[in-house]
Amino acid sequence: MGEEPFRDYYEDLQLSSNADSETIERVYRVLAKRFHPDNQTAGNADRFNQISEAYRTLRDPESRAAYDVQYDRRRQESLEILEEASAGDGFEDDERIYKGILSLLFISRRRDVDKGGIGEMEIERFLNCPAEHLKFHLWYL
Repeated sequence: MGEEPFRDYYEDLQLSSNADSETIERVYRVLAKRFHPDNQTAGNADRFNQISEAYRTLRDPESRAAYDVQYDRRRQESLEILEEASAGDGFEDDERIYKGILSLLFISRRRDVDKGGIGEMEIERFLNCPAEHLKFHLWYL
């Protein structure tokens, strides 16, 4: 079985990760009152269980410290993915490679309709791009 998805307890409690223990307790009490299954208007057992689990973890200094290690690691991973996705030349390079491969395949097929095609090494040479940069694009196409 796969790893259980990471739960953002700070998000569950609608808190900053810098919240002190008093704030955590105060917010938990408000949310627990709102989502308790006995509440006729807003009761929600699943939501109540989520905030209770978050509170149990964040109220204890040791379990919070252990959780914060995972939380910081997850945030760092997300930031790295975001930085990779928003890198200024990343999309431009991807677009250049993508269009280059399509152009080479089009030209090759146009020259010989029955045997159109081009090898990876030729694409690498024509686009002046290492094979590892082409791997994703060739898979995608």
